[in-house]
Amino acid sequence: MIRIVNVQLHGRSRYYQADAGDLDLKPGDAVIVEDEQGTAFAYTMISPYQIASEIYQEQPLKIVRPATADDRAQFDTNCEDEKEALQIACERVESHELEMNLISAYYPFDRHKLLFYFTADGRIDFRELVRDLAAIFHTRIELRQIGVRDEAGMIGGLGVCGRELCCASFLKSFSPVSIRMAKDQSLSMNPAKISGSCGRLLCCLNYEQEAYVSAARDLPSKNSKIRYQSETGNVESVNLLKETLQVRFERSDGPAVVELKAAEVDVIYDPGKQKSEAQKAQKIEAAVDQATTAEDKKEKLKFNKGKARHGIRRKKIKSKRQRRPKPKIEN
Repeated sequence: MIRIVNVQLHGRSRYYQADAGDLDLKPGDAVIVEDEQGTAFAYTMISPYQIASEIYQEQPLKIVRPATADDRAQFDTNCEDEKEALQIACERVESHELEMNLISAYYPFDRHKLLFYFTADGRIDFRELVRDLAAIFHTRIELRQIGVRDEAGMIGGLGVCGRELCCASFLKSFSPVSIRMAKDQSLSMNPAKISGSCGRLLCCLNYEQEAYVSAARDLPSKNSKIRYQSETGNVESVNLLKETLQVRFERSDGPAVVELKAAEVDVIYDPGKQKSEAQKAQKIEAAVDQATTAEDKKEKLKFNKGKARHGIRRKKIKSKRQRRPKPKIEN
């Protein structure tokens, strides 16, 4: 078993896991940890808990020591210097006329460097800016370009669900999100409803995508023809979560739309499944053609190599015959 405690590092919104060891820690305690930037000041978020070593795959941060009064004073000094450094850096960016937006400045706890995070539309040549800042702060300067999702994670906030942003709490990497996911989940195509604080598509569209795709595989798609109690109707909409169908029946007294359970109907024709089967057949055919072409190229290359070896062998035999001395004929 390993004792783990969740900590929040200075300058970052989301929490990290650290090895608590034998330390007696409580929520809100200050500690000094080692991260990729060196040493950092952090606060514990909850009490330590135990996890089996076999199932814990990550490498937790190392807690150097509980923070002392001197460490807290150093941390307060770093925070004040970061605000001043960010203000000065913004002024220098304007003087150099660089199209970049500085997000934050960060001093590692041991102040061995000064790190600036910024966003920009493209690549920025900031070499002159780095030399300028190094002359002002007399330390090593690093400028790191981040994306808008990283920016949202650093700033933090609440999502449309009312919870803290995923990127600011637990999300460590960003998986690709496409508009196709929103369509598969029957969401409104209104950008304000499917976009996060960063202006990109919601990362949480990834969480249930597999469940929606699996449900759609087992249910009839829109515009399918079904039979229910000797009546034939057309599917107008599908609720994947409830597994229900809105079916339109053409009756003598007029059309009627009825909500039915998917298990209660028999599917006569499903255009979505037919299209899917046709696409699958095309992919298989393309893969077979590609494999056949690759095999033909391989056989042709093998034949050309054999032909080349045969030609080299004939040249060697011919050259040996030419070098062989002619027998002398005695009279």
